Amino acid sequence: MQGTLVNAVSVIAGSLIGIVLRGKFPDRVKSIVFQGIGLVTLFIGFQMALKTSNLIILFFSMLIGAVVGEALNIEGHIEGFGNFVKSKFSSREDKFVEGFITAFLIFCMGSMTIVGSIEDGLNGNPSILYAKSMLDGFASISLASVLGFGVLFSAIPLLLYQGGITLLASLSKAFFTEAVVNELSASGGIILIGLGINLLEIRKIRVANLLPSLVFSAAITYLLPYLQLI
Repeated sequence: MQGTLVNAVSVIAGSLIGIVLRGKFPDRVKSIVFQGIGLVTLFIGFQMALKTSNLIILFFSMLIGAVVGEALNIEGHIEGFGNFVKSKFSSREDKFVEGFITAFLIFCMGSMTIVGSIEDGLNGNPSILYAKSMLDGFASISLASVLGFGVLFSAIPLLLYQGGITLLASLSKAFFTEAVVNELSASGGIILIGLGINLLEIRKIRVANLLPSLVFSAAITYLLPYLQLI
């Protein structure tokens, strides 16, 4: 868990720097920074999605995950939590919830999150998460300079999600095979592509409702060899 704790601290520190710098940038600079983040997010998403070795698994995990996520209204609940935090801290920022969700997805859907958390849980090696912490720290400066305090509070779900993967990996080492990790990364890549489309304001996609696809991609990949033996 040490790697996740360091990661959360880096996000908080970077966000604070970004918030301080926020008023120093004109709107046109904030706009191009936001678009740049969107383009990089798309690029990372495509890179990760290509890690799949089975398009059928990717397709069905996204399909089932989208249906379950929409039924559970995950994005609505995350927005509700963001609004709750916003109200508790009397924030009047219009982009608080957007920053909260956007930062969480950027920080938690990357392959370094999945591989780093699993490596930390399986072998007690947080080096990947340390490297990710540096990247997230700089990214949070850019995000917070545009989206404000919501980015700062994304450290809370980051702790829960990333720490949860680390704990799960430490308890079930046989589950996280190379194939499972690759398909998890591929599904995370599709989610990042959706987020990139949102950031570029091409179309509004409820990307948080796609999060269950991560569970289904891992479960289907792990169970498929056993099902073929039946």
